[in-house]
Amino acid sequence: MAKKTAILGGGESGTGAALLAKKKGFDVFLSDRGKINTKYKKVLLQSDITFEEGKHTEDLILDADFIIKSPGIPDSASLIQKAQDAGIPVISEIEFASRYTKSKKICITGSNGKTTTTLLTYHILKNAGLDVGLGGNVGKSMAWLLSERDYDFLVLEISSFQLDGMFDFKAEIAVLMNITPDHLDRYDNDFEKYADSKFRIIRNQTAQDAFIFCHDDAVILRKLKNLTVVSHKYPFSLENMDYKNGAFFKIDNSNYKQSKLIININNEKMVMTLQEMALNGRHNAYNSMAAAIASRLLDIRKENIKLSMSDFQGVEHRLEYVASVRGIDFINDSKATNINSTWYALENANHPIIWICGGQDKGNDYASLLQLVTEKVKAIVCLGIDNTKIIETFSPVCNSIFETQSMADAVKIAYKLGQKGDTTLLSPACASFDLFDNYEDRGNQFKKAVINL
Repeated sequence: MAKKTAILGGGESGTGAALLAKKKGFDVFLSDRGKINTKYKKVLLQSDITFEEGKHTEDLILDADFIIKSPGIPDSASLIQKAQDAGIPVISEIEFASRYTKSKKICITGSNGKTTTTLLTYHILKNAGLDVGLGGNVGKSMAWLLSERDYDFLVLEISSFQLDGMFDFKAEIAVLMNITPDHLDRYDNDFEKYADSKFRIIRNQTAQDAFIFCHDDAVILRKLKNLTVVSHKYPFSLENMDYKNGAFFKIDNSNYKQSKLIININNEKMVMTLQEMALNGRHNAYNSMAAAIASRLLDIRKENIKLSMSDFQGVEHRLEYVASVRGIDFINDSKATNINSTWYALENANHPIIWICGGQDKGNDYASLLQLVTEKVKAIVCLGIDNTKIIETFSPVCNSIFETQSMADAVKIAYKLGQKGDTTLLSPACASFDLFDNYEDRGNQFKKAVINL
């Protein structure tokens, strides 16, 4: 008799898990308390997978041999608690999917930069001719990929929520970009719990595996002091660290564009100048170093890495140039859903900023942005249902603060405030779910509003 699995959540992760479970012969039941997107519902119907929406039928769910939980559902949800009390294993989609692959997995996590690093790593591996799949939090879910076929290599962007439900899963190459406060509402507002979650990326690694991490991140360094890491460690840094195994920058103060990225693996160096790289900005230097180390560990030729790093196109909704209207540049950074992402966006700007920000607060502390806002921001346009915290924090340093509750209004106000040479920057520092479906919807509405000016 086929084992029963209940899948909670009918989005990308849940639908992918259902497809893979069905293919592997499980008795599958998918349940979503909300409305399932038409795209996913169509796939479930075509695949003859039993599902429900708008409710959770507990008797059916708690009759399962195990439950696959979508990342958006917290462990504190009453149904998850009931399942655990009943002794029913609750796992993540990546945990389930990992049982059905022989691939070498390059897994990237962190509070910021993980999408760009994931896409750049995939770009390098694909261009080098490897049989590689892209998935996780970008592209298709891991389970969906594997429901179609297996790969020699998988490049996966993995969130802390996915890592929380990971037990036997292993990343052969684990990449930890940084750890800054994010999603603290899911971790009892306890930053240490969130940091511990990120470090699950090295769980189950052996001496044959690799751990790539940012040596400039104080939280990572502090946590490493109390951890035994059995895998090989490969740090990366913007300082001139000269690692025997890792990556660093050699800054040329006389000509910054001639500063060198140096990848050193077993004392074999690869050198590339900033001018040769497609991605600009301090945050992208970190992303490039992490991707380059991972690629060199897979023995990809230096020439192939350099070529791919010089023609990479970047990520939509991340510091994406939209248009210049009446001499005002409009930049879409909707993917900046936390403080640190917005810090990089503000730090990267070289012109007076009209800053569009706000949304669903995740326990944000805006204090770290005060200096940059003081130096660079001429006006703030709040876009959210509750903007109280933003207004209280920044009103002492910014006289022009406006409140809006639609993207069209926010862009119109920013346009009226702007002058030739200014930059209007959408970098919300918050989740999007108060007014938008997701950050992509928010970014697309911004781009549409700019084009309509």
